[in-house]
Amino acid sequence: MVVKEEKDAPPRRYRRFRDNMRRNPLLNTAWRIGVFTVGVTVALGGLVMMITPGPGMLGILVGLAILATEFAWARRALNHAKAAAERAKERALDPKRRRRNAILGVTGGLLAGAAVIGYLAVYDFALPWQIQDVSFWN
Repeated sequence: MVVKEEKDAPPRRYRRFRDNMRRNPLLNTAWRIGVFTVGVTVALGGLVMMITPGPGMLGILVGLAILATEFAWARRALNHAKAAAERAKERALDPKRRRRNAILGVTGGLLAGAAVIGYLAVYDFALPWQIQDVSFWN
């Protein structure tokens, strides 16, 4: 007889490993400290990437997912983050908002292009292969 595992249940091998770790208080504490350290490091990296180039939100969510393997508070925070992401996705897929955002994007692009063309027309833009006097380059 084959026993089906639940969809969200961790694999048996991991479950046995964690049960063995939990039996030894020192190993359990060391494991939890390691998970906490790695999870917080990844989450802080995500926070740094919010202001520097990089996938900041992904880093924060991965850090929370690592922490959620051992801590209930992180599991709740991850569930709130997933719910917020789902709500944001639903709002983004709303046809009225998509149309509005497309119109704003095209209008902004046209205005930026007109501004660049206007600037180049006012300040006599010369392409590099049309420059007659190259003395200022030296």
